[in-house]
Amino acid sequence: MTQTLDEISIILIYSAMAVYALAFIAFALDLARRSSTVKRAVAAESKVPAAVGAGGGGASSGAPGASADDAELVSLAGVDSAGKRSIALRLGVSFTILGFVIQLGGVILRGIAASRVPWANMYEFSITGTLLIVAVFLVVLIRQDMRFLGTFVTGLVLILLGISTLQYYVTVAPLPPALQSAWLVIHVLVAILGTAFFALGGALSVIQLLQTKGDSVSRLATVLRLRFLKTLPDAETLERQAYRVNIVGFVFWTFTLIAGAIWAERAWGRYWGWDTKEVWTFIIWVIYAGYIHARATRGWRGSRSAWLAIVGFAAVLFNFGVVNVFFKGLHAYSGL
Repeated sequence: MTQTLDEISIILIYSAMAVYALAFIAFALDLARRSSTVKRAVAAESKVPAAVGAGGGGASSGAPGASADDAELVSLAGVDSAGKRSIALRLGVSFTILGFVIQLGGVILRGIAASRVPWANMYEFSITGTLLIVAVFLVVLIRQDMRFLGTFVTGLVLILLGISTLQYYVTVAPLPPALQSAWLVIHVLVAILGTAFFALGGALSVIQLLQTKGDSVSRLATVLRLRFLKTLPDAETLERQAYRVNIVGFVFWTFTLIAGAIWAERAWGRYWGWDTKEVWTFIIWVIYAGYIHARATRGWRGSRSAWLAIVGFAAVLFNFGVVNVFFKGLHAYSGL
């Protein structure tokens, strides 16, 4: 029975990956649509002066101060000036929700098969972590329209799920003695939530760099002709959104650090032992603490703030993908 549930679970995970791939394609098509409308808008705007001169300074058909560029751009909600909503964007969100539901079923079945919470090893941490990344993304959409992050979120989830299913999958096995504790539920769950918010903050910071005028990344975006960026929020708005999301992630990560110390005392008789995993968890905390402090008190805004947030998320990925695999220590069981 346990093996059957685990087999169904992995089938559901693969099915969710297929649906997320469809969501990724749909979100990418929406970005392509945004780029095409920007291109048309720029072409129309270049013709406006000639039309005005020929008409002897006649009034513009648009609103005062509005340009052809503004009239043609697609809004964040995927609606253009003609009131047409992007079908690709709606499909992207729908596929993401469907993929989330299918993946949720796979994670639940894995937990039932193991008769415990499904985050005791790297494979289970991956499927639960990516599930919560999608969940945070969908919840944030209720309060703030961030559907423009759909390509990044679904792409990241696809990559992480692909790596975890191919490299980290293990059959259901009994827990090591150190993991047989209620702190497994608390410590790891909060760490996953913190990771989910950091992922969203990292995505916002990347787009912020693309929008920051004069930054090298922004110049690269210009060379690559990423016209859809004109339909997204400006750099300052993205920075504020990233800051709020990263603060929530930092609160969860702080609790992760504290809960891990308490669990270590219960399991190994000491709160801190300079284990590799413990050190990297603290390094991540320091990076994000520095990010919040520098932005709040030192006036670090713009590119410096975004780069620090991206370095923080890179450290999170390094902690999971490198420290868990290549470094030995008391947390070696996380690579099971």
